[in-house]
Amino acid sequence: MARLEGKVALITGAAAGMGAEHARLFIEEGAKVILTDVDAAAGEALAAELGESALFLTHDVSDAESWAAVVEEGTRTFGPITVLVNNAGLSGPYAQTAELDDATFNRLVSVNQYGVFYGMRAVLPGMVEAGGGSIVNISSAAGMAHLPGTTNIAYTGSKFAVRGMTKTTAIEYGSRGVRVNSVHPGAILTPMARAINDPAELDRTAKSIPIGRFAEPREVSFPVLFLASDESSYVTGSELIVDGGRLAG
Repeated sequence: MARLEGKVALITGAAAGMGAEHARLFIEEGAKVILTDVDAAAGEALAAELGESALFLTHDVSDAESWAAVVEEGTRTFGPITVLVNNAGLSGPYAQTAELDDATFNRLVSVNQYGVFYGMRAVLPGMVEAGGGSIVNISSAAGMAHLPGTTNIAYTGSKFAVRGMTKTTAIEYGSRGVRVNSVHPGAILTPMARAINDPAELDRTAKSIPIGRFAEPREVSFPVLFLASDESSYVTGSELIVDGGRLAG
């Protein structure tokens, strides 16, 4: 049997990159998937590619009020949501703390941290009513340790926050059948990574990774699939690092 047969998953930031690969793999494994993103054109194209098991909804995760509508429409279409992948996130320019402006700080935190909170809050009542579920929060290797010269205080702080929120919610809802875990990707070759780094920088980063290369987005999707599936039934409050060994040293 497919590993997600009978499950309904909501994946944010699903129009491209890791989110799109999570959606493809989840549908291959039998799930019905609600894809959300601010990029309506790319999201609708992906949903059309994936067929009747996919529903795309335009959605800004930092808009608290929009979450209720997304959960309501997704539930009406496919049934109770039993998997949430809080994948949507923003990166930002490298800047030291005294150089970072308010607008950049607030935008990164609103998407990377508040968006995860809003998402968990929106789906938890339905998961409890359905008898359980799995929440997978996508953090970052930068949510485990500061990566010098690659990020800023808002990004690092928000990704650490995801890790802490994951643990708190896992403890609160474990007895009610909801598991909550975080995934911490390292250097992943997504469209975002290509857009904000020149080829020379990508090459330098690859050489710093013990495996010696960036990961393809699908290499993160399989760990996410494991946490979404019943195979991880005794795993909650944990972090799964997918970084090619970069943090091992």
